[in-house]
Amino acid sequence: METPFLIIVSGSPSSGKTSIGRKIAHEMGLPFVFKDGIKEMLFNTLGWSDKEWTEQLNLATYAIFFHFMETQLQAGLSFVVESDFKPDEHTAKFKELEHKYKLKAVQVQCQADDEVLLQRFIERAKSGERHPGHMDHANLEDFKKSLKEDTYQPLDIGGKTLTVDTNDFDKIDYPALLEDIKSEAAKAA
Repeated sequence: METPFLIIVSGSPSSGKTSIGRKIAHEMGLPFVFKDGIKEMLFNTLGWSDKEWTEQLNLATYAIFFHFMETQLQAGLSFVVESDFKPDEHTAKFKELEHKYKLKAVQVQCQADDEVLLQRFIERAKSGERHPGHMDHANLEDFKKSLKEDTYQPLDIGGKTLTVDTNDFDKIDYPALLEDIKSEAAKAA
């Protein structure tokens, strides 16, 4: 069985993680697992009501998310995973998976200026395009606080971290990013 290679796409909400993760997965022919996809399935199944309920579903989402990642790793499969991972909450779990499955990983850290992220967050909340269970309108102050505290940093799991400036999505050099990821995958093989 091959050593699984994990591409971890992370960063702040509104940094473009899901779009970038989908593109990487498509270009590399890998499965794409993203937290909001699981969370929205839970909203659709169990409903949503308020911020506290959304936070409870977030805990359940991560439990399912890591369980699914582990089943893929048990099978020796490589894939792309995306979420707004937080080092203090998620590093230990990734280290546990790394130790257990000898996986190799590269992190793609999406970053943009705070003003850009805040504007995107507000626009996304107003657009009505995002699932209402996320309660974005009720989370604006928490989001501002997380930006101030610089909460969304790369995980402390070793390996390479590729930083992607997402201030302007049209300026992202996807061929170079994919080449860097493929290079890391080749080193891990």
